[in-house]
Amino acid sequence: MNKKILFWIIGILTALILAGAVAFFTYFRVEHVEVRGSTRYSEEEIKSQVMRGAFAWNSVLAPYFCSQEQARDIFYVESVSVSQIDRNSILISVLEKKPVGCLFYLDSYIYFDRNGIFVEGSRHRDVKLPYFDGIVVDKAVQDQKLAIKGTAVLSTAVTLSTIFMKTEVLPEAVRFDESQQISLDYGEITVMLGKSEYLEDKMARAIAILEILWEEEESGILHLESVNDNQKIVTFERAERVITAENWNGGYDENGEYTGDGEYDEKGRYVGPRPWTELDYARAAWQGGYDGDGDFTGAGEYDQYGNYVGFYPTQEEIDAHGSWTGGYTETGVYNGTGEYDHSGNHVGPNPNASGEGTGISGSPAGEAGASSQNDGSTGAGGSADGTYGEDGTYGDGSGTSDGMYSEDGTYDDGSGSTDETYSGGSYDEAYYDSLYSDSYYDDEAYYDSLYADSYLNDESYYDSLYADSY
Repeated sequence: MNKKILFWIIGILTALILAGAVAFFTYFRVEHVEVRGSTRYSEEEIKSQVMRGAFAWNSVLAPYFCSQEQARDIFYVESVSVSQIDRNSILISVLEKKPVGCLFYLDSYIYFDRNGIFVEGSRHRDVKLPYFDGIVVDKAVQDQKLAIKGTAVLSTAVTLSTIFMKTEVLPEAVRFDESQQISLDYGEITVMLGKSEYLEDKMARAIAILEILWEEEESGILHLESVNDNQKIVTFERAERVITAENWNGGYDENGEYTGDGEYDEKGRYVGPRPWTELDYARAAWQGGYDGDGDFTGAGEYDQYGNYVGFYPTQEEIDAHGSWTGGYTETGVYNGTGEYDHSGNHVGPNPNASGEGTGISGSPAGEAGASSQNDGSTGAGGSADGTYGEDGTYGDGSGTSDGMYSEDGTYDDGSGSTDETYSGGSYDEAYYDSLYSDSYYDDEAYYDSLYADSYLNDESYYDSLYADSY
């Protein structure tokens, strides 16, 4: 056969095959996907897991290539089957596993069905299923029945799971103690069921009472251990509630009007006055408000005696303290750096403070250095005119000493000479006569001129001062 003719035949066949393939995939293109049997996942989630691969969107080929393999990656799904509805539609049928609860075993949560079969394992807990604590598992093999210590425990777990699914009141945890007594955790409320008997009756009463307790924002223990065919006694052990500034919900007056400082909550219950915060205590104990000249401004950093007490306390300052509750002096005054709390307990220095050798935070330079030195210097930002050293030496800050008393009582004026000194208790009268001669100390006229015409000798001044007074 002519090669040219053969080439044309091959080309025509290839073109026909390609045209047929295009027509096949176009004609049987999936345009609609129906999902059935999935209660835990949406249609889009199932489709994204199943409709994968080159032939997933062809209604003829999808049933052969999109089935069981994809189901292995879907949690709680036992199997998946794909079937063609019409040339543009397919059906995905999902068979789900039916876990009724989970428990923690080794390092994972294991999920079991109503027959106690281990159906799935995960490091993450599904909060939509009841969690059972206190069930002892001897052995766990997937797709096999759990080896659980205690034959009635599994039956009790399944019964409770069924009740929870019906009522949709799922506890945070179901706990079994060593004697198989059952308790349920519902946040601030614990329900004590006792033994695994009359569970449906106990749960029916518990759910009805829980609705009331939640509405009243109560906390405590609901006791149903004694409920049986003969008695239906249910008691609630209310927990003592500690009111803090964070959980205080008052602010309403007796008439239900919100005032901000009322001692009732919005339901008319008495909750007491608003507890003080750390900021409240600090501001009440702060004694500042005066400026450096002693004038009250309300925001000055000094107290009425001229002592520096820092800035007016702010929430930012309190937050910066972290867990440290100090800032008070031993006398209860707040200055931000004291080592006592508002109750007078010693808590030590602020571990969150920054800087070294500084006085009160925010104090001006030279106001108060925290680490005074014996050589006449102060800490950072401070200067001293003079200090006494540990040996009794007085330094004026200049690095030299003008004078000092030695241990034998001798006074040295710093000149290197011992003339005109106290030595052994002797006293040189001529020295002092020459020292103060002709000075104002002996000048009577000096004092007369100093106080002349002053109010000290002015009788009329005192008359006017006390005129019409008491």
